[in-house]
Amino acid sequence: MAKKYIGIDIGSTASKVCVLEEGCEPVFEVLPTGWNSKITAGIIKEDLEKRYGGIEEDSQIVATGYGRISVEYADHVITEISCHGRGGYEMIGRDCTIIDIGGQDTKYINVVGGRPVDFLMNDKCAAGTGKFIEVMANRLGLTIEELFELAEIGNPISISSLCTVFAESEVINYMGEGRSREDLAAGVIDSVALKVATLVQRKELQDTVIITGGFSNNEFFAGLLSKKLNKTAIAMPLGRYAGAYGAALLAKEKSNK
Repeated sequence: MAKKYIGIDIGSTASKVCVLEEGCEPVFEVLPTGWNSKITAGIIKEDLEKRYGGIEEDSQIVATGYGRISVEYADHVITEISCHGRGGYEMIGRDCTIIDIGGQDTKYINVVGGRPVDFLMNDKCAAGTGKFIEVMANRLGLTIEELFELAEIGNPISISSLCTVFAESEVINYMGEGRSREDLAAGVIDSVALKVATLVQRKELQDTVIITGGFSNNEFFAGLLSKKLNKTAIAMPLGRYAGAYGAALLAKEKSNK
């Protein structure tokens, strides 16, 4: 049986899995992380064993992400920065700057030759992250997909607060004034793009900038962020799997050494 190289990225809201096998295309899976990372890691293991048999005997596993220490059956535990850098580089095929918008944090990663050479993480506040978008969507009675759809046709209202709690209060006040959901949705997404751009503009941006994370395949958001950065930010269809993909690639590299 061919050896498998498995990357498991336990994020704060979603967990991603990538399986690499010689002669086969990468296999990607995603599931909610839920309230307990250890339980999620167990579910992933059960699913992998149903598909591939005894994974601990014929595989090399690297865990990464927010809940990486919960993957007790992993052969190696590697930081998100290294795994996202490796995965994003492989996806785009050249040196790049990665902007990863996760559930709880936003990361800037500068990658040269497949290795991170610089990084910055905003992990002190939910503003500018997936959690902020989730909170605002719930407040407006929308799904995240509906929020983005309405944002495309709305005129953004300024949401100036840097704190998610105060920003939510701003939105509630606007709702009380009778502002349209389209304009409120546009304001929310514009606010996230501005906060992300403000974070990464402190750093050097390479000619190629790619977006990873849960909203990485959203062309509208990529266009909005590009305007804020004054540089093209590329939407990546499989960008949410960058961490898991990078973990699987690093598992292969470690196995071959």
